[in-house]
Amino acid sequence: MKRYAIIVAGGKGERMNADLPKQFISLQGTPLLMHTITAFHAYDLAIELIVVLPSAQTDFWNALCSEHNFQIAHTIVKGGDTRFDSVKNGVAAVCGEGVIAVHDGVRPLVSRATLENCFSTAEHHGTAIPVVPLVDSLRKVESGSSVAVDRSCYFAVQTPQVFQSAILRSAYEQTYKSQFTDDATVVESLGTELNLVEGNRENIKITTPPDIRIAEVFLSDTVNR
Repeated sequence: MKRYAIIVAGGKGERMNADLPKQFISLQGTPLLMHTITAFHAYDLAIELIVVLPSAQTDFWNALCSEHNFQIAHTIVKGGDTRFDSVKNGVAAVCGEGVIAVHDGVRPLVSRATLENCFSTAEHHGTAIPVVPLVDSLRKVESGSSVAVDRSCYFAVQTPQVFQSAILRSAYEQTYKSQFTDDATVVESLGTELNLVEGNRENIKITTPPDIRIAEVFLSDTVNR
């Protein structure tokens, strides 16, 4: 099946305490977003890449691509007011049928194994959501009191979240609701079953300065293997 990846990069960098939007911050000398795009391209040279950016950032991104001689082909799509709107614009840019991954632009360390788990599961079963088990103890706070909960019943959700194109298109025909926190919740609201697959712990979402330092260590370990 034809593969597409919608990479959503609409961050402002507020929690980074940086002037640059977080997707453009340097990770070992290369803008973070370029690492993310490269991960998908390395996995499948034929994948069609769609990058969703705020319109005000497009010229800056094009200048970065020129500066870094970044030549991986991708289509730029204008972002919306919310992540839901941005993904919807990305889905509208997919012309053919196949499987569509939606990925956070600031998750540059998604592994080849995670990509294969997600795409192959979605191709055969319609949906694929990468998750990792929680390792910390959990407590639920309610009415001023707390109670321990069984962490084996909970998982941390990652991206890419991958869906057959017909499923994702149908889901994004809905009106936005506040409970839509990711693409999985949008698709699930139509009664579609979600298939959970194994993600990779290195696939962190970079949102704070310590995350950059952690990503640099992970990236160095990968290069040195």
